Amino acid sequence: MVKNTEVNLSAIARDLKKAASDAVVIGVGQGTDGPFLLENPLTAKSVEALADSLKVLGITGAPDQAVRLPGLPETGSGILVLAGVGKVDAGGKVSGEALRRAAGSAVRQLAGLSSVTLAFPTATIADVAAIAEGAALGAYSFTEFRSSKDGLKDPVANVAILTELAGDKDLNAALDRARLLGKAVNATRSLVNQPPSHLYPESFADAAKDLSKGLPVKVTVWDEKRLEKEGFGGIMGVGKGSARQPRLVKVEYSPAKATRKIALVGKGITFDTGGISIKPALGMGDMKSDMAGAAVVLNTVLAIAGLGLPVKATAWLCIAENMPSGAASRPADVLTMFGGKTVEVLNTDAEGRLVMADGIVAASQEYPDAIIDVATLTGAQLIALGNRTAGIMGADSVTGPLKAAADRAGELVWPMPLPDELRPSLDSQVADIANIGERHGGMMTAAVFLREFVGKDKGGQTIPWAHIDIAGPSFNNGAPYGYTPKQGTGCTVRTLVAYVEDLLAQV
Repeated sequence: MVKNTEVNLSAIARDLKKAASDAVVIGVGQGTDGPFLLENPLTAKSVEALADSLKVLGITGAPDQAVRLPGLPETGSGILVLAGVGKVDAGGKVSGEALRRAAGSAVRQLAGLSSVTLAFPTATIADVAAIAEGAALGAYSFTEFRSSKDGLKDPVANVAILTELAGDKDLNAALDRARLLGKAVNATRSLVNQPPSHLYPESFADAAKDLSKGLPVKVTVWDEKRLEKEGFGGIMGVGKGSARQPRLVKVEYSPAKATRKIALVGKGITFDTGGISIKPALGMGDMKSDMAGAAVVLNTVLAIAGLGLPVKATAWLCIAENMPSGAASRPADVLTMFGGKTVEVLNTDAEGRLVMADGIVAASQEYPDAIIDVATLTGAQLIALGNRTAGIMGADSVTGPLKAAADRAGELVWPMPLPDELRPSLDSQVADIANIGERHGGMMTAAVFLREFVGKDKGGQTIPWAHIDIAGPSFNNGAPYGYTPKQGTGCTVRTLVAYVEDLLAQV
């Protein structure tokens, strides 16, 4: 189902002619006195000529600008691309994220070419890694449902990074990590982009098995009969309105030398009509993306396994299709969740928290060091933080490191509080808790609901937990930017991998 084309990443030393490509990309920064060329391999004569022509050519150095010029003899390629990296401080240092975005933008815009050489400044291995990661993320397209490729351009297949660090012993590991992260993010994007006619609970479970092939992971699938028998009332309650019955998928990576144990829980609503509390028709097609959280946690665990990190990581994919029918849950129904807690369903469109509650309880029963759930949970997230910034809530011991990991990965997240006064709004007259509460601050109210299902560790203390709401940043309805395409973005995979790496660095 998920067809990925992986870009071939390599590093080369300073002689461009020995590794000729279709295009060579150099960077242009925005300085206080206007645009200027960043460090590059061109001759002094060429640099002087180009520098004098930047403003005449309309080159500003702004992010996402990529201007094609005829190639120069010293580059060994037919095209020279001047790519904007944005504002550069007086010291001339370009941040890792600026390099990542510039590389991704250039590779994305050069689709149709076979090979590209990126000649951005690389003072450190981290700089090379950022450029490689951006290239891997930029070399993406989703065309599997096109009957013809006419007019479509294939992503760049080969990217060489020009750097004096090409012989460094640590460089291959950095390139391998970038390639693997690109694969994981792009697989997440492709799952999100699948039409609901093709991605539904059973086929999503099959896709998880297919993506796991060749990796040291174990995949377990609960079908509707097992879910019913074992009391997963949240997943069953949401999914029973559809002819395509729900699934719970557990993906376990358990290396012998694991030093930490984490659980990741993902919302996998393959299509969300809202159920009986049906959504407006306008924009409903975007609800194919309501399974992005499950795609994120799946591919995060697969990336961790591919990297061979010494951590036990388990993904719980809580998958259902939320449809209205004679069998669907109604407003005022009471569901008994996995673990026994009862929930009054006041709004069937607040379904994500119901399937997630089951997954959080199941994850808690294995006593992980931390639980992180990822979900396209609320429209309130977009109101609070916009289309590109995810909200993180929960225990400070998890949200703090998550924010630091996101900063390192170049992803936008922002910590939000969980005010005590929100909990009473979830009180129910007939059950343990209701599935909706205070409308204002709805992103936080939803997280307060999920917190009720986080279990205790073996010592009787609440397991450290965090919730990430990716309703906005998981799906891009606007124009592509940087390394981010239209539709599925694959956000949060890189943050979660960086979080695990940071945890391990503390051991």
